[in-house]
Amino acid sequence: MASHIRRRKFLATLGGAAVWPLAARAKQPTKLPTIGFLGVINATFERASTDAFVQRLRELGWIENRTVAIECRWAEGRDERFAEIAAEFIRLKVDVIFTYGTPSSIAAKKATAVIPIVFAAAGDPVGTGLVASLARPGGNITGLSIQQTDLASKRLEMLREVIPNLRTVAILFYIGSPNSVLEMGEAQAAARTLGLPVVTSEVRTAEDIAPAFDALKGRADALYVCGAPLLTTNRIRVNSLALGLRLPTIAWFRDFTVAGGLMSYGPNIPSLFRRAAEYVDKVLRGVKPSDLPVEQPTKFDFIINVTTARVLGLDVPPTLLARADEVIE
Repeated sequence: MASHIRRRKFLATLGGAAVWPLAARAKQPTKLPTIGFLGVINATFERASTDAFVQRLRELGWIENRTVAIECRWAEGRDERFAEIAAEFIRLKVDVIFTYGTPSSIAAKKATAVIPIVFAAAGDPVGTGLVASLARPGGNITGLSIQQTDLASKRLEMLREVIPNLRTVAILFYIGSPNSVLEMGEAQAAARTLGLPVVTSEVRTAEDIAPAFDALKGRADALYVCGAPLLTTNRIRVNSLALGLRLPTIAWFRDFTVAGGLMSYGPNIPSLFRRAAEYVDKVLRGVKPSDLPVEQPTKFDFIINVTTARVLGLDVPPTLLARADEVIE
C-alpha cells in the first residue's frame, strides 16, 4: 500500500514537471501586432478622427489590447517631436507606423525604410516626395492624399461669393511645412487665374503670427489660411487677429470654422482615418505598402460660421448656405 502511494506521488511529481515548463511558456504573452500611432496635436483635439480609426480597426477584427496593441504618442503641435516619436517607434519595434499630415509622414519616412508607414491624410504626397506616384507609391509608405493643393481655386471662389467686391486676398502659410508652401503656390496661381491680386504672409514660429497680421493691416479684403499643424494649433489666435482686421477667412480644416473662422472646405477627416484603418489592416496581414495605391478623398465638408459672418457684417448668399454641409450658428 505504501509503495503504491509513493508511486502515485512520484507520477504526480513527474506529471507536474512535464506540465510545468509548458504552463510557464503559455503565461508569457506573445507580442501583439503593434501600431505606432503618431498624433499631430493631442488626444482631445483628434478624438473624432482617432475614434473613427479605432472603430474601423475593430470592425476588421483588430481589438485594442486583445488582437492588436496601439502605442499612441502626441507631438502637441511641435514638428520637432515627430523625429523623436518615430525613433521611439523603431526602438519599440512596432509593426506599422500610422501618421497624419505631411511633416509627420516625412519624419517617419526619414526614420525608417523598413517599417511600413500608412498616412491618413497627406497634402500632396507626390509633390512633397513622400511617394513616387499615387498609383505606385514605391518604398515602405502609402495612404490617403487630401488633395490639399487642388482645392485652392474652389476656396477662393467661395470667398468671392461671400465678398462680391473682393479685390485682394492675403495668404497665410507656414514656411516650415513643404505642404503649406506648395498650397501657398497653388493658391497664388489660382488667384492669378481669377484675376485677384495676392499678399503673402509667412510664419516660422507661433511668435510670428501677430506680426504677420500687423503687416497685413489695410492690405487685403480676405484671408486664405494654408493647412499646417502650427496654424491649426494656433487657430483661435489666427481667427481673433483676422476678426480684429475684419478679414473673412477660409481654411481647409473644420476646426478653424468651429474656432471662429468664416468658412472651411476640405476632406472629411474622420472618413479618411476610417479608410486609413483599412490600409493598416492590409499591412498587418502582410500586404506591402508599395502594392497599395494612394487614394484620394471622396467626402468633402463645406462649413460656414454664420455668427462670424454677422460679426463681419457679411450677408452669406442663400445659394452658398444651401451648399454647406454644416452651418455653425
